[in-house]
Amino acid sequence: MTLVLPSIRPAEEADLPGILAIYNDAVANTTSIWNETESDLEGRHIWWRGRTAQGFPVLVATVPDGIAGYATFGPFRPHEGYRHTVENSIYVRADLRGRGIAEALMPPLIEAAEKRGLHSMIAGIEAENRASIRLHERFGFREVARMPEVGAKFGRWLDLVLMQRMIG
Repeated sequence: MTLVLPSIRPAEEADLPGILAIYNDAVANTTSIWNETESDLEGRHIWWRGRTAQGFPVLVATVPDGIAGYATFGPFRPHEGYRHTVENSIYVRADLRGRGIAEALMPPLIEAAEKRGLHSMIAGIEAENRASIRLHERFGFREVARMPEVGAKFGRWLDLVLMQRMIG
């Protein structure tokens, strides 16, 4: 497949319909997101405002025909002791997967974590999502845990791989 060179920038409110379409496709068709209920535009507004109000990045990858993907990180767990650790999320439009969009989003996401002085970034990945596991490995993440059958979707049990990258 041909690599696509997107432009990466902070998400704006006008990007939310594109983000919503990517999110809902992942909910409906993949095990990348373990939610089973699609969101609506107001739900994405609430999510985006919440992330940005807390100072967390929401980045978009844009190509000539719209939003190609998005990336963000947020709290790993809600307790103060985890404040130096975040969990990342990267999602790519279905027709552009495997074409370099996620690889373009990862460096600015890691840079944003470095600028915040964070210590650790976690990725929770469904164990059969080998493309995401390879992506994270390329950027210095390593598997630190494998949790069998902790989730369920599409009538089957899902295993969770936790990968970690030290930031600071």
